[in-house]
Amino acid sequence: MTTALLFRDDAYLAETPATVVEVTPEGGIVLDRTVFYATAGGQPGDRGVLVRADGAEIAIATAVYGPDKANVIHVPAFTDAAKPEAGEAVTLRLDWPTRHKRMRMHTALHLLSVALPYPVTGGSIGEEESRLDFDIREAGLDKDEITARVNEMIATGAQVSERWISDEELIANPGLVKTMSVKPPMGTGRVRLVEIAGLDLQPCGGTHVRSLAEIGPVQVTKIEKKGQQNRRVRLAWA
Repeated sequence: MTTALLFRDDAYLAETPATVVEVTPEGGIVLDRTVFYATAGGQPGDRGVLVRADGAEIAIATAVYGPDKANVIHVPAFTDAAKPEAGEAVTLRLDWPTRHKRMRMHTALHLLSVALPYPVTGGSIGEEESRLDFDIREAGLDKDEITARVNEMIATGAQVSERWISDEELIANPGLVKTMSVKPPMGTGRVRLVEIAGLDLQPCGGTHVRSLAEIGPVQVTKIEKKGQQNRRVRLAWA
């Protein structure tokens, strides 16, 4: 059975009933569906709680994909926590404030890639600070100038939406892919495109806000040289 990834269709769904499929030998919990984003593409797995029928809560520290990439494993925060049994009905509940911060940050990084239209070589998303690495030959990047560009885009309040295209359509349009190190999630026959109206369009499997108005002001805090052609740009809340 493949875990249904509810966050792909609705990043604002913070809770869902689910059924336990199995508990791994390491204690990870596999469910038939999940609202927890599983670690991928520089975005960390969600945390929250799994609530059993009797109201007992199991703290979930993160979510990761299983070896076959078909199932999501929910990793308990404590190894000695009581584990549910296969077939048990439970409720999954996100740590929503943390998830929403990551959604805001992730969307802001899309804007950073617009402000700096260079190939992206890596990235990481956090609640308070995130980063993108760019393949840039020349230095001379100005923190204040980049900050102003990103905040100007945020101020437009543009809408953010998703749509699906086929793997073949993406292959036929390679210019949509900005990342060099992280490949778009392919293999199921379709790829999700994230569009920021009038500003950006790229394949992405992560979670994003619906409107740039949700992000709030940000600032570029540091630009680091990470090699002859690699520049790391850090972004945080202003």
